[in-house]
Parts: sequence; structure tokens; C-alpha cells
Amino acid sequence: MARRKLEELNLLDDFLFGSVVSYPGIGEQFARILLRIIFHREFGKLTVISQKNYYGIDTDKHGARLDVYLEEQELPQDSFENVTVYDVEPEQKNSEKVVTSLPRRVRFYHARIDAGSLESGTDYHTLKNVVIIMITPYDPFGLNRMVYTIQNGCVEEPQMPYDDGAKTLFLYTRGAAGNPPEELRQLLLYFEDTREANASNKDLREIQSMVETVKRDKEVSVGYMKIFEMEEMLLDQGRQEGRKEEQANTERERRRAEAAEEELRLLKEELRRLKKQ
Repeated sequence: MARRKLEELNLLDDFLFGSVVSYPGIGEQFARILLRIIFHREFGKLTVISQKNYYGIDTDKHGARLDVYLEEQELPQDSFENVTVYDVEPEQKNSEKVVTSLPRRVRFYHARIDAGSLESGTDYHTLKNVVIIMITPYDPFGLNRMVYTIQNGCVEEPQMPYDDGAKTLFLYTRGAAGNPPEELRQLLLYFEDTREANASNKDLREIQSMVETVKRDKEVSVGYMKIFEMEEMLLDQGRQEGRKEEQANTERERRRAEAAEEELRLLKEELRRLKKQ
């Protein structure tokens, strides 16, 4: 598939989304607008870490790379509230394996963030709230909802309060069920098709200006080309390894055929010998 140009990327593309949210002087404001539209409240100071990595506990354990990790400014020590971490994950991959594994993938992200945010000897009540936001152009659960909110609760008593600080939002860009807010609908449409024509309100026009600034930046352009070259190198390496494996398989099949022919020759000789007796 031909590589798209930087100017053709949408905010659902990892590279553009990460570039905008981490761009100096732009990223925090972009994140604040994004969260305000999703949660219908104002946000103050945010710490933005693009592509935060949580490595495996051991070298053979699975790590996690979070596309955008946002953390609200530290609260006063005497506050009864917890700092909240927001992990925003645009996800365009739409294979059956990716979709069916989304809930367990989110579970893993929650676990890795929790493990990385609680220092040894610290009380559990200080554990940060974690909200993971998955934005997809496909319906992950097939119910045509724009917003699927996932929280833990009691099966026997659904109305019983149970707040462990963990929440997940799946945002389907084309969902209609549940009467989603118009502002959110416009935002998700813009994410999927990031063009000036879709910047239909003041917030989106502000974001459009940020996107244009990022796309014009030569360093961002060079970074995109480097990533593409790396992906091409990995694909070429994969193709070469595939050819080597195919050649190895062919060689194994040849050896098996030769061994079978030799075994058949020996059996024929044994049969001739027995007939002469």
C-alpha cells in the first residue's frame, strides 16, 4: 500500500495524533479541548507524555506503549481526591483478532499503569484514577453506540457503589445510538476525516489551526519520513525472512523426498533378495 503524505493523515493516525499532542505550545491545549468535549467539564494543568512506554517486569514479559498519556496536575496532599491519568489510544486496526482482544488489551493497560504509579510502601488509597480512552472508526461491540463506558461493579447488586478508580471509554466515531452529544459527534467525525471542511465549530477550528502548524513543521515531516523508512525496512526484512523460510521449507521437502526414495530403493532390493531365496 502506498504511503500517504503527512498532509493526508487524520487524527486517528498514531503519528499525527502523537505529534499534535506532544507539540510544544500546542499539545496541552489540544489535550484540554479533547478531554473537555469528551467529559463535559473544564480541565486545568495537564502533563502530556506522548508514547509512554511501560516495559515488562522481566525481559520475557509483555510491555505496553501508550499512545498519549495525560496526567492532571498534582493535588494538594490534604486533598481527598486522586490524581487521574488519561490514556488516549486512537485505534484504526480492524482485524477480528484486534477487535476481540480489545477488552483484554485495555485490562493490560490498566494493570501496567497501576503498577507504574504506586511506589513501594505507598498506601493503596493514593493509587491514581486511570481512564483509558479508545477511539475507533469501527464499532467494537456492534451496538452502534458512540460511547461505551466500562466500569467495575457488583453483579448481584448493580446499584451498589463500587469505585476502584478504573474506567474505560470506547468511542466509536460513527455511532448513533444513545443520542450522543453533537459536540462529541463533530469531534469524532473530525478525528476520522481531519479536514478544514469538518472543523465545524470554534473548538475544531482551533484544533485545525494546531494540526496545520504541526503538518507544516519540517522536523515533524522528517520524523514521519524516518518512521516510514523504518517500517519499510522492517517489511523488507520480513519479506527476506519469509523467502529464507520458504527456501528452508523447500530444502526440507527435498531431503524428505530423497530419504523416501532411498527407503523405497532399499525395500525393493530387500524384496528382490527375498524372492531369490
